[in-house]
Amino acid sequence: MKNKINLSDAKYYDNRELSWLKFELRVLNEAMVKELPILDRVKFVSITSSNLDEFFMVRVASLKDMEHAGYTKPDIAGMTPTEQLIAINEKTRELVDLQYNIFGKHLNPILKENGIIIYDKYEDLNEEQLKYIDSFFMSQVYPVLTPMAFDASRPFPLIRNKSLNIAALIEKKKGSTLGDRSNDDVEFATVQVPSVLPRFVSLPSNEKQQDCFILLEQIIERNMDKLFLNYNVVAASPYRIMRNADFSIDEEGAEDLLLEIEKQIKSRQWGEVIRLEVEGTINKKLLSILKKNLGVNEIDIYKIKGPIDLTFLMKLYGIEGHANLKQPIFKPQENPRLRPGEKIFDEIKKGDILLHHPYETFDPVVDFIAQAAFDPQVLAIKQTLYRVSGNSPIIASLAHAAENGKQVTVLVELKARFDEENNIIWAKKLEKAGVHVIYGLVGLKTHCKIALVVRREEDGIRRYVHLGTGNYNDSTAKLYTDCGMFTCNETYGEDATAVFNMLSGYSEPASWNKLVVAPLWLRNTFVSLINREISHAKEGKEAIIVAKMNSLCDKEIIEKLYEASNAGVKIRLIIRGICCLKTGIAGVSENIHVTSIVGTYLEHARIFYFYNNGAEDIYMGSADWMPRNLDRRVEIIFPVEDDLLKVKVKHILDVQLSDTLKAYEMTDESTYVRIKPPRGKKPVGAQDTFCREAKKHSEPDIDFFKKRTFVPILANEVIDE
Repeated sequence: MKNKINLSDAKYYDNRELSWLKFELRVLNEAMVKELPILDRVKFVSITSSNLDEFFMVRVASLKDMEHAGYTKPDIAGMTPTEQLIAINEKTRELVDLQYNIFGKHLNPILKENGIIIYDKYEDLNEEQLKYIDSFFMSQVYPVLTPMAFDASRPFPLIRNKSLNIAALIEKKKGSTLGDRSNDDVEFATVQVPSVLPRFVSLPSNEKQQDCFILLEQIIERNMDKLFLNYNVVAASPYRIMRNADFSIDEEGAEDLLLEIEKQIKSRQWGEVIRLEVEGTINKKLLSILKKNLGVNEIDIYKIKGPIDLTFLMKLYGIEGHANLKQPIFKPQENPRLRPGEKIFDEIKKGDILLHHPYETFDPVVDFIAQAAFDPQVLAIKQTLYRVSGNSPIIASLAHAAENGKQVTVLVELKARFDEENNIIWAKKLEKAGVHVIYGLVGLKTHCKIALVVRREEDGIRRYVHLGTGNYNDSTAKLYTDCGMFTCNETYGEDATAVFNMLSGYSEPASWNKLVVAPLWLRNTFVSLINREISHAKEGKEAIIVAKMNSLCDKEIIEKLYEASNAGVKIRLIIRGICCLKTGIAGVSENIHVTSIVGTYLEHARIFYFYNNGAEDIYMGSADWMPRNLDRRVEIIFPVEDDLLKVKVKHILDVQLSDTLKAYEMTDESTYVRIKPPRGKKPVGAQDTFCREAKKHSEPDIDFFKKRTFVPILANEVIDE
């Protein structure tokens, strides 16, 4: 008798953090794509640095908290927090070494060939440039600096999180009586590289086609003697620390959530040091002082072979005069049904509308709220806000609506990590304008994306709803791929009202029409949908699941997918980042195929397709298949029921599954390899395809995919005709 496979066995799961580092490697790999313009390649190096910073401040910090608390329970991959930290450290060092190798040996020489020179040696500067540096230091930098000493009378300075600093060993000059010291011991001092000044400083150049730069810390390091006039500078070296920025709040005990979060934001600057980055050639005594006084373990010290903190390269990407070194900027196109100047409510009444960002402009979503704010027939506007832009037009419209006497209710999620401060500012401004602001629910993050407009019309009250997969952020909508849907279908409107009543009070309807809400029954719904495909497969019917999301790490869902695979369900997953599921395991995941697309835009949409014996159920929404989304957040997924919209969504999945330009495939060893186009075929890029199609569909005579049928063909399954 064949032994039954235990689908809970840890060997069938990948560790969440190590899976994320694999995604980070895929991002860094884009910097090695020779077909990309050089500044785009440099941008991916910067993105890698920024991602790693957040990873350490949150995920690594959380594991260290567990380790300190003596928590030893293994994760779904069978790893304890300590084991995870050791593995993360090893993989991160490999990633950082590769990152600096790519930038130093591959990208920097190409930048130089194209007239962008970043100097790292003073010996390479001419006399005019050296004179400029010294003048710039005295006039622009010196007045801003505050050197901090550390000795018997002064404690070790508090070093701010993520700030770049220069540590120095200084020695009193002979004959100096400063401080009336009785010995000439070498002392320690540190100075923060001011973030209010540009990280890279433009230098004069004799060549017209050249842009020459030097990093600010190098200018300060060269002039350190001017900060310590009675001392000799024995050694100086840049360093940067990363602190634990993850905080938890006892919301039941926090009388004022807003004040508590404001307090916690400030405390981020002084959390435990979890990572110390130093120059590779740092003086041993200098490093010893930093290590001891910052309380850093040897395993958390990273010796960097190049400039510390490569996030500054994103600023380099933005320098003027080098458009030829960047990909042309794609302008989001108009949706054919939502032309500028048209009355958006009249268009929605004609039928549901699908938006695909950033290929189609986010402007209709902004206009939806703006028109509602000034429309005399609109009675109320209700909206959830998770992350908004720094100068959000949606916020301005909501404030105008309240000032115009409309009933405006906005749920602002204060616990949106690293956007808490921005959200607090907007929440206070909205309250001043007369908006009723709700600060989320106790114990739950409100992550759903929904806006409701209540309008009085000739035939009665009508509710207009926008539902989306991404944030109401007009800035990131140009960078993230997301989907949204407008509808005035009454059943969606009833559910939208129920959602806001639930968020603002204690009202929970006995039944819902269309929307599936977490943490109420989203998990059970997904399990039920997978079970239905399993039943069809066991009955000999065709069974297909296609799901696109950011992350997959929920054990129950993965177990169900394994069960479905074993039953014969064809499963195609498009997962940008974390994936704890493993493919290609005999009797477990032979029918599961996982791809990941890393391109110009950040893949962010969540789409779930279930064949359902030909009935084809499609859902979109805000939730990934992660425990936090299914159990600890307010999330919404919504069905796409309009026939034309279903065809459009299926087309999105079809094109993504056919990508042979930016897609990676998970191997049986849980690594990722870039998919290559079949011999003799041109590569297909999903993002490029959507850009081209959006331009075509801006023409009024184009008919959207009416003859298109959904056949989920994989890129590596395409055969020559």
